[in-house]
Amino acid sequence: MNRFTVEEMNLLHIYHDSSRQELVGNINAALPFMEPDMRELAARTLAKIDALTEAEYAELAVYAADEV
Repeated sequence: MNRFTVEEMNLLHIYHDSSRQELVGNINAALPFMEPDMRELAARTLAKIDALTEAEYAELAVYAADEV
């Protein structure tokens, strides 16, 4: 089951780096430059990432998602 929406997966893809900590850091660093609606999306995405165990994060396939 994919816990992330298309928009959240695309955000993860944009800011994905070599580790969970770097991903979170990249998104947090960009927050001040985001529009309010994008900030809301980022906050929701960060909360979902935070809720994952390390094993779940390791299995997460980060890719650009297409809306179908």
